Amino acid sequence: MISTTIFPGRYVQGYEATKRLGKEAARFGKKVFLIADPFAYEHLLPRFQADVEQEVAVVVEAFHGECSDEEVERLAALVKAAAADIIVGIGGGKALDTAKAVAHALGFPVIIVPTIASTDAPTSALSVIYTPEGVFKRYLILPQNPNVVLVDTRIIAEAPVRFLVAGIGDALSTWFEADACERSYAGNMTGDVGSMTARKLASFCYETILEYGVLAKASCAAKVVTPALERVIEANTLLSGLGFESGGLSSCHAIHNGLTALEETHHYWHGEKVAIGVLASLFLTDKPADLIDEVYTFCEEVGLPTTLAEIGLEAVTDEGLMIVAERACAPGETIYNEPIPVQPQMVFAALKAADAEGRRRQG
Repeated sequence: MISTTIFPGRYVQGYEATKRLGKEAARFGKKVFLIADPFAYEHLLPRFQADVEQEVAVVVEAFHGECSDEEVERLAALVKAAAADIIVGIGGGKALDTAKAVAHALGFPVIIVPTIASTDAPTSALSVIYTPEGVFKRYLILPQNPNVVLVDTRIIAEAPVRFLVAGIGDALSTWFEADACERSYAGNMTGDVGSMTARKLASFCYETILEYGVLAKASCAAKVVTPALERVIEANTLLSGLGFESGGLSSCHAIHNGLTALEETHHYWHGEKVAIGVLASLFLTDKPADLIDEVYTFCEEVGLPTTLAEIGLEAVTDEGLMIVAERACAPGETIYNEPIPVQPQMVFAALKAADAEGRRRQG
């Protein structure tokens, strides 16, 4: 049996790490096409753009909000017109996924600069493609990981706490999904089974966020960088990224994808919906009561949602939840990487039970 583990070319993390961006870019090209989400475009680029331009030429374009085929095509055309030779993506998960997809379409190197630690997207050879309206469409598997992932922890500490907590929700799924794939001999994002390294990284991710998550949230609320925050940023970004990509995905993210079918959830972050996917997966896969209690307790302490109402579904009907369940069980979905047979009715029941438990604990 062959296992495969994949990594980004280089991972750089630290206080004001964006000062290194120009030097990193110069290793790959002479003219950067920089895709920035609106906040980064307006508020963050002025901090370091002049430093980057000392090393390479820069063309800046604002990201339009969804990682869609249409947005990728628009940006790729602009890159060609600018005669750039390296892509840099700065912003949240969708902006970064778009930068990766544009670089893939053109065969260019890409540097990823996350401004929030809200997902594990930055390190992966994967772009999640949505419709222009924000509904999940497909996974775009890329032939290689980003050449560089550069994480400025000062920027992330200054971002709203909700982003960090959402990233913890995304990271929370990593161990459960890698474990499911190991038990079922399911393939990771390469199609091969995960390695021992991937499984250990996924486990370490879970241990790190449970130990330091609450402390990291406090640091972020104070807008300061501490060792606890550095640890959780690395867990949210690197450990979770390596863990999901090389360990594999299963029900948590499939349920997230199902939740995106309901428009009411579109105003909530990826990791917040993944957290609900984690809680539902605990019931779906019959996890022990003490583990269920541990995960709910952690979610409550760190501020992750534990009820459907907390992701906009306070008035959801059974018919709506069945739409979620059927979408989670669509052909080719990662829910079938669970080591048990899964049907939509089971996912529906798990969502109802997870919500009931969350409401019971709140009451």
